[in-house]
Amino acid sequence: MSEIKIEDLSKSIKGALILDKVSITLTSGKIYGLRGKNGSGKTMLMRAMSGLLIPDSGSVIINGKTLHKDISFPESIGILIENPSFLPQYTGFKNLKLLAGLTGNISDDEIRTALDRVGLDPEDKRTYRKYSLGMKQKLGIANAIMGEPDIIILDEPINALDEESVKKIKKVLLEIRDKDKLIIIACHDREELEYLSDIIYEIKDGSIVDRKELTYDNA
Repeated sequence: MSEIKIEDLSKSIKGALILDKVSITLTSGKIYGLRGKNGSGKTMLMRAMSGLLIPDSGSVIINGKTLHKDISFPESIGILIENPSFLPQYTGFKNLKLLAGLTGNISDDEIRTALDRVGLDPEDKRTYRKYSLGMKQKLGIANAIMGEPDIIILDEPINALDEESVKKIKKVLLEIRDKDKLIIIACHDREELEYLSDIIYEIKDGSIVDRKELTYDNA
């Protein structure tokens, strides 16, 4: 079981307050949605959870360990934040294999499974530079879910995807959630976010202003 506990988290950049005393607790077996306008603080909150942003005050505690004190990054996490970036001269599989090599605990079969689950052919010999926008987005999602880490953070995962691909990604995320994983997503599409999420946090001006628990069966 995984838990992210955020306590009084604040962050300013160049004098502008982007996170203002945020306190929430997220637990595995659920999909949490983050909703808010551009600049509301969604992406920065995701970066803080990922260990990519050091707060001015407050803390992010993951499974009892404080980021930037006990650990530098979460120990089992997959991330897609902002635009995915890969080496243009390599295939999708080769890109993921290079990234998997950083941890050493993800097999070639797990990489192929992740590619297949998002709708990419693991044997496709096209290099990343020849990918469409939708294929690039799928590769970013495949990178985040390969090996099914305990925590998955996805910022606008369905951008540039066609309707069929969106359905496929929805199915995959719900399957992963049901394996007691913790998933956090941000999405501009209200309907899609409500379909996927168990709990939605509304963010405005860097603060949590509302919490909505969805009680209907979205599985």
